[in-house]
Amino acid sequence: MVPVEEPQRGALPAGIEVGNEAEAARAVHDMFARVAPRYDLLNHLLSGQIDRFWRRKLVRAVRPYLQRDAVSIADCCCGTGDLALALARERARLRPDKVPACLASDFCRPMLVRAADKFERAGLPRILAEADATRMPLPDSSVDLVTIAFGFRNLANYRVGAEEFCRLLAPGGCLAVLEFSQPTFKLWGALFNFYFQHVLPRLGNAISGSGGAYSYLQDSVQRFPSPEQVRKLLIGAGFKRVEIRPLSGGVSVLYLAYV
Repeated sequence: MVPVEEPQRGALPAGIEVGNEAEAARAVHDMFARVAPRYDLLNHLLSGQIDRFWRRKLVRAVRPYLQRDAVSIADCCCGTGDLALALARERARLRPDKVPACLASDFCRPMLVRAADKFERAGLPRILAEADATRMPLPDSSVDLVTIAFGFRNLANYRVGAEEFCRLLAPGGCLAVLEFSQPTFKLWGALFNFYFQHVLPRLGNAISGSGGAYSYLQDSVQRFPSPEQVRKLLIGAGFKRVEIRPLSGGVSVLYLAYV
């Protein structure tokens, strides 16, 4: 692999020592298990429903893969399944003659339970896997499209995660990542930072009753590498080309990485 400077190795919840990846992963898992019952409500409420717009942007960007006669899709860190469901629905719309199957994986079982309910209500086939995104139970070069929405920054080791996604992808495959970032415009950035530092953590922690999950959200976004650093990370992991598409003034970024 190409050497790459790593400004931050991975997620670091409060109270976890730098380099203790096992404890960091455990803390993230437990945190999401606690917020699972109100996760969707808070996602839509705290983002002003703009999270739906961001997922639609990703789905549109990967339409060339969804239109194929045959395509294998793995949505990692799927949470309650919103992106996996959006991908399956778009596949069914584009190719009604094909089964719109999409593997949805997460290492937090309470999240997967809710994802299963959504697929059942939608009448779509569900393929769920309880798995850590850095150690997926799939063969090399077995997937055409890997997606991850707002889960990359929660990995205990970003480099290991990027290398795992590269391993999974077949030649010509694509990794599509949605992740938070810092806004590029000064005024918008000031408003965003005020909201993230003072409003979102208080509302999120109060409504979820988690005691700190949404403080972690704020910290994890501020500590996550810049878009250019993420590009270098992905290239260092083995991807040949990376596109960076800022959304909503840079609050969110869509990364498209190709092998």
